[in-house]
Amino acid sequence: MLRTINFMGVRNIAFGVTVLLTVLALFSWFHKGLNYGLDFTGGTLIELTYEKPADVTLVRDELVKAGYHEAVVQSFGATTDLLVRMPGEDPQLGHQVAEALQKVGGDNPASVKRVEFVGPQVGEELRDQGGLGMLMALVGIMIYLAFRFQWKFGVGAIVSLIHDVIVTVGILAYFQITFDLTVLAAVLAIIGYSLNDTIVVFDRVRENFRVLRKASLIENINISTTQTLLRTMATSISTLLAIAALMIFGGDNLWGFSLALFIGVLAGTYSSIYIANVVLIWLNLNSEDLIPPAATDKEVDDRP
Repeated sequence: MLRTINFMGVRNIAFGVTVLLTVLALFSWFHKGLNYGLDFTGGTLIELTYEKPADVTLVRDELVKAGYHEAVVQSFGATTDLLVRMPGEDPQLGHQVAEALQKVGGDNPASVKRVEFVGPQVGEELRDQGGLGMLMALVGIMIYLAFRFQWKFGVGAIVSLIHDVIVTVGILAYFQITFDLTVLAAVLAIIGYSLNDTIVVFDRVRENFRVLRKASLIENINISTTQTLLRTMATSISTLLAIAALMIFGGDNLWGFSLALFIGVLAGTYSSIYIANVVLIWLNLNSEDLIPPAATDKEVDDRP
């Protein structure tokens, strides 16, 4: 039998670490601000086509040499098509980029297929909708947990998820990682991952209230967390390995996405143990909270 680990024995130290990380993340977020990508700030989108398959890394290096340091280059459809995104609303920008690439293109010149502009108003709308979507996801999660478990579990899960989002976004702000729609998608994915990890622990805590009738809440949480530890480690390590492969081989376009996921998985694993569970202790969860409310005399009389 696996020896019970006293996770909650260091909960005060973990609380101090949590507060420190959260404060630093919020400071970075509000002091430095997010480095919004073109999806949010607006800019020019240029689709290029080549006669032969194009090397994304080579094209990106060529644009940097030509003075376009903020250009984002990615494959688009066929191997001969590339998508270039950069700030600026000059109608001639697409042709200027094509000319710069043609000078160094050698036997594989580039030609402009289309040029589009994404105005800052559109980017602002995307940013607002993304934030609203994240807020609605958190509210929906709390309602779901309140119905499935009990409202105290819902509060614990929401506090845990908010911590994960703040820490992830704060680290991205500190290192000024480009925050675009792919990174926003990663943040939303973090919410789902962290919630799944938290629910596994919560489910075991609820079951152990019926099995460990004489155990205190802290003993219950320690036993429940220990019982789910192998599952948590297996899931987290396998997920981190997959994300690490994406960080190494995914290229620059997926770097922000994979980095956000990597940070979020680490934060989610930590918060499911030392934040969600600690909130249950603060709220003094007990077995009576999990007993369904007794039916009133009127409800009994109304039964067929």
